[in-house]
Amino acid sequence: VQLVESGGGSVQAGGSLRLSCAASGSILRSGIMGWYRQAPGRQREMVAIVPNGETIMYSASVKGRFTASRDGANNTVYLQMNSLKTEDTAVYYCNIGFSLPVMYNARNFGSWGQGTQVTVSS
Repeated sequence: VQLVESGGGSVQAGGSLRLSCAASGSILRSGIMGWYRQAPGRQREMVAIVPNGETIMYSASVKGRFTASRDGANNTVYLQMNSLKTEDTAVYYCNIGFSLPVMYNARNFGSWGQGTQVTVSS
Protein backbone atom coordinates (compact mmCIF):
# COMPACT_ATOMS: atom_id res chain seq x y z
CA VAL A 1 0.00 0.00 0.00
CA GLN A 2 1.37 3.37 -0.98
CA LEU A 3 0.23 6.49 0.85
CA VAL A 4 1.27 9.94 -0.34
CA GLU A 5 0.72 13.00 1.82
CA SER A 6 0.55 16.51 0.41
CA GLY A 7 -0.76 19.99 1.16
CA GLY A 8 1.65 21.12 3.85
CA GLY A 9 3.19 24.56 3.94
CA SER A 10 3.98 27.59 6.05
CA VAL A 11 1.21 29.70 7.55
CA GLN A 12 0.79 32.20 10.31
CA ALA A 13 -0.96 31.33 13.52
CA GLY A 14 -4.71 31.39 13.04
CA GLY A 15 -4.43 30.29 9.44
CA SER A 16 -5.64 27.15 7.71
CA LEU A 17 -4.26 24.31 5.62
CA ARG A 18 -5.79 21.26 4.03
CA LEU A 19 -3.75 18.11 3.87
CA SER A 20 -4.42 15.20 1.53
CA CYS A 21 -3.44 11.56 1.73
CA ALA A 22 -3.79 9.58 -1.47
CA ALA A 23 -3.86 5.80 -1.22
CA SER A 24 -2.96 3.42 -4.01
CA GLY A 25 -5.59 1.00 -5.21
CA SER A 26 -8.88 0.58 -3.39
CA ILE A 27 -7.45 -0.16 0.06
CA LEU A 28 -9.18 2.87 1.47
CA ARG A 29 -12.54 1.17 1.23
CA SER A 30 -11.73 -1.47 3.85
CA GLY A 31 -9.11 0.18 6.03
CA ILE A 32 -9.16 2.60 8.94
CA MET A 33 -7.17 5.71 8.11
CA GLY A 34 -5.24 7.76 10.58
CA TRP A 35 -3.46 11.10 10.61
CA TYR A 36 -0.35 11.48 12.72
CA ARG A 37 2.27 14.13 13.31
CA GLN A 38 5.79 14.38 14.62
CA ALA A 39 7.22 17.61 15.93
CA PRO A 40 10.98 18.09 16.31
CA GLY A 41 12.26 16.26 19.35
CA ARG A 42 8.92 14.63 20.06
CA GLN A 43 7.37 11.25 19.41
CA ARG A 44 4.94 10.74 16.60
CA GLU A 45 1.39 11.15 17.85
CA MET A 46 -2.11 10.43 16.66
CA VAL A 47 -4.07 13.39 15.36
CA ALA A 48 -7.23 11.81 13.94
CA ILE A 49 -8.63 8.35 13.26
CA VAL A 50 -10.94 8.09 10.28
CA PRO A 51 -12.94 4.85 10.16
CA ASN A 52 -15.06 4.05 7.14
CA GLY A 53 -18.56 5.26 7.92
CA GLU A 54 -18.06 5.58 11.65
CA THR A 55 -17.35 8.40 14.06
CA ILE A 56 -14.07 10.19 13.49
CA MET A 57 -11.87 10.53 16.56
CA TYR A 58 -9.50 13.39 17.29
CA SER A 59 -6.76 14.02 19.77
CA ALA A 60 -7.65 16.52 22.46
CA SER A 61 -5.11 19.01 21.14
CA VAL A 62 -6.81 19.38 17.74
CA LYS A 63 -10.45 18.66 18.50
CA GLY A 64 -12.65 21.52 17.38
CA ARG A 65 -9.99 22.91 15.04
CA PHE A 66 -9.20 20.02 12.71
CA THR A 67 -11.67 18.10 10.57
CA ALA A 68 -10.83 14.82 8.86
CA SER A 69 -12.78 13.29 6.02
CA ARG A 70 -12.41 10.53 3.48
CA ASP A 71 -13.34 10.27 -0.18
CA GLY A 72 -13.61 6.61 -1.04
CA ALA A 73 -14.23 7.27 -4.71
CA ASN A 74 -10.86 8.99 -4.99
CA ASN A 75 -9.02 6.90 -2.40
CA THR A 76 -8.11 10.06 -0.54
CA VAL A 77 -8.30 11.20 3.06
CA TYR A 78 -8.21 14.86 4.02
CA LEU A 79 -7.32 16.85 7.10
CA GLN A 80 -8.70 20.37 7.22
CA MET A 81 -6.73 22.33 9.79
CA ASN A 82 -8.14 25.61 11.01
CA SER A 83 -7.07 28.03 13.74
CA LEU A 84 -3.55 26.71 13.49
CA LYS A 85 -1.20 27.23 16.41
CA THR A 86 2.58 27.29 16.54
CA GLU A 87 2.45 24.01 18.44
CA ASP A 88 0.85 22.38 15.39
CA THR A 89 4.19 22.66 13.61
CA ALA A 90 5.21 19.13 12.65
CA VAL A 91 5.57 16.67 9.82
CA TYR A 92 2.14 15.16 9.20
CA TYR A 93 1.67 11.58 8.08
CA CYS A 94 -1.17 9.27 7.24
CA ASN A 95 -1.35 5.56 7.68
CA ILE A 96 -3.83 2.72 7.36
CA GLY A 97 -4.81 -0.11 9.65
CA PHE A 98 -7.52 -2.69 10.14
CA SER A 99 -7.94 -2.71 13.89
CA LEU A 100 -9.14 0.35 15.78
CA PRO A 101 -6.95 -0.09 18.90
CA VAL A 102 -3.87 -0.24 16.67
CA MET A 103 -4.60 3.20 15.27
CA TYR A 104 -4.17 5.04 18.57
CA ASN A 105 -0.44 4.45 18.83
CA ALA A 106 1.90 5.47 16.03
CA ARG A 107 4.45 2.91 17.27
CA ASN A 108 2.21 0.15 15.93
CA PHE A 109 3.12 1.02 12.35
CA GLY A 110 6.28 -0.28 10.76
CA SER A 111 6.36 1.91 7.69
CA TRP A 112 5.53 5.50 6.85
CA GLY A 113 5.38 7.74 3.84
CA GLN A 114 7.47 10.86 3.45
CA GLY A 115 4.94 13.05 5.25
CA THR A 116 4.22 16.70 4.61
CA GLN A 117 5.70 19.57 6.60
CA VAL A 118 3.41 22.04 8.34
CA THR A 119 5.04 25.13 9.82
CA VAL A 120 3.01 27.63 11.81
CA SER A 121 4.65 30.91 12.74
CA SER A 122 3.55 33.45 15.32
